[in-house]
Amino acid sequence: MLNTRILVSIFEFALAVIMSGMVIYLTYKIFIKANPDFDMEDEIKKGNTAVGTLMAAILFSASMILQKGMGSVVSMFRLYMSAPGENGLGIGKLSLLSLGHLSISMLAAVITISVTLRLFGRLGRTLQAGKELQKGNLAVGILLSSVVVVAALYVGEGVSAVSKALVPQPSIGQIEILK
Repeated sequence: MLNTRILVSIFEFALAVIMSGMVIYLTYKIFIKANPDFDMEDEIKKGNTAVGTLMAAILFSASMILQKGMGSVVSMFRLYMSAPGENGLGIGKLSLLSLGHLSISMLAAVITISVTLRLFGRLGRTLQAGKELQKGNLAVGILLSSVVVVAALYVGEGVSAVSKALVPQPSIGQIEILK
């Protein structure tokens, strides 16, 4: 039992290390390319604090959402290690399920952040957030950052609930109550 807990803990640590690098890289690349208003990477290179603040919030928010999805992957691995004959999952199927959970979580993060920013942009048409960000308006950067973080807090719980519901459970057999 101790060996199983240690192995699961090492797996969780390794997954967290790998995911942190992947989340940072993928989120950064996706949102740099997805911004139609201006070149975010160029603005960051120029020292635009407003854009840098927003990008930091996007990275933080995406990682919060993916962390919620990672919990189901750890649960599946723990189940696989603690009851290997009971769950019917092979290591290949476990790997595919894990990749699916993480992909769904990443997709949820990208959609949530994109839709939230676009929706806020439509609600505040007079603000013209994209132009203000490009000009370096830090107040707009902080406002948009908080909008992204709040959306991620709510969506993260939904991702967690859906991920946990999709974790395969072992059968405990049939119990006859009355004959």
